[in-house]
Amino acid sequence: MDFSLLLVVAVAISGLIWLLDLVWWRPARRRAAANADAGTTEGLDPAAREKVLKEPWPVDYSRSFFPVLLVVLVLRSFVVEPFQIPSGSMRPTLEVGDFILVNKFTYGLRLPVVHTRIVEFNEPQRGDVMVFRFPDEPSVNFIKRVVALPGDTVRYEGKQLYVNGEAVPKALLEEGPEGAPNELLLAERLGGAEYKIYNNPRDPGPQVRELVVPEGHYFTMGDNRDHSNDSRYWGFVPEENIVGRAFAVWMQWDGGLPSFTSARRIQ
Repeated sequence: MDFSLLLVVAVAISGLIWLLDLVWWRPARRRAAANADAGTTEGLDPAAREKVLKEPWPVDYSRSFFPVLLVVLVLRSFVVEPFQIPSGSMRPTLEVGDFILVNKFTYGLRLPVVHTRIVEFNEPQRGDVMVFRFPDEPSVNFIKRVVALPGDTVRYEGKQLYVNGEAVPKALLEEGPEGAPNELLLAERLGGAEYKIYNNPRDPGPQVRELVVPEGHYFTMGDNRDHSNDSRYWGFVPEENIVGRAFAVWMQWDGGLPSFTSARRIQ
């Protein structure tokens, strides 16, 4: 289900009904009330007048919901949009059940539904946590970390990421951390971002020979390096598939009581 499309349709229908009432139907009701008044010596009683002037239910609902739907559409399309993390591919940065906020204007303003960029601001940077529409199935949103930009060379070999021929710095923090007994917890630094990743020394994982990222595309990886379906498997992310930059976790919900204590900025 494309919620953006449903929202656009709801705004269009409610707005059209509200406009038709403002331009044609409301004046017609007022004329009908005036004619009814003129046809009596004492004028319409309040109950009869209210009945003539009463808005039909579609107009009543449209007048009430149109402003709300319009504000939601503008905020969701151009300012910020909430998402829920469905998998562990970005652990330890993001956990399953995290509710995140995505900045929709950092990488430029895009029209809803058609996703055409109409205003350009910034471009994704190495280390950004980015939400995008999965190239193989655009109706599905993915969240990964940008590791290489257009024109960069990228290689992943022996659990080591290389960008433009240089090894991305990382340092061991802990062996077998809580919740991930078979993993190594490491700190990695890429661009201006410092974050944590998981590596499983027993899992050979995919190897990526040196690739050049095409213009207008990005190479992304999950922070849970051996449990992430990312660019190592299906290729590059086109610029037109970008949704926005994830910047905060505002709630965590694993099926029990929601927790707001885990609210934090995404690194």
